[in-house]
Amino acid sequence: MSKKSTLFPEIEALSVKLDFTTISGERKEILQPLVDFIQAKADAGEDIRLNLICTHNSRRSHLAQIWAQAAALNYDIPKVTCYSGGTEATAMYPKVAETLAQAGFKIQILASGSNPVYAVKYAEDEHPVVAFSKTYYDDFNPEGGFAAIMTCSQADGGCPFISGAEKRIAITYDDPKAFDGTAQQAEKYGERSIQIATEMFYVFSNIKK
Repeated sequence: MSKKSTLFPEIEALSVKLDFTTISGERKEILQPLVDFIQAKADAGEDIRLNLICTHNSRRSHLAQIWAQAAALNYDIPKVTCYSGGTEATAMYPKVAETLAQAGFKIQILASGSNPVYAVKYAEDEHPVVAFSKTYYDDFNPEGGFAAIMTCSQADGGCPFISGAEKRIAITYDDPKAFDGTAQQAEKYGERSIQIATEMFYVFSNIKK
């Protein structure tokens, strides 16, 4: 029997400290449709495809994509692939990569330029998440059979229809961009990252195998 793949120790140490009691009852209700989607797919033995979507695919959608992929591994939920996209493509904001690196992810720049491509590794024996800004309907993303998770209210309001989505779920987060260029930037990106990590780990902790 092959050895179970595990998160990098630094990420695992952080994940143990995630406090599910900080998630309000109202937020748990918002997260429940995602739990139900993943559970139904897991019960059917089907691939679980999640496409995390926000306006520019630059901050929240990447944090949610990467933490969700790590959470799936942590709770040993197979066949999970997490994607991300925007209503338009810009670039993954550098502070996002920096914030994830501080949490223990190993980040490699595969291509630089106006829209850099990053490899974000969360475990020794797993494929890295390839992170770059793209539209939600980009060829890199699935065409169908996925849950579209709207991580910002602008994308949720501005995209009444997501082609190919089997289910659409709004799980919105405040944009840390509001603190760019301020003394609080690092702190606020860290806070948002931990909030998203806590909620994604909560979701996967509720999946029964």
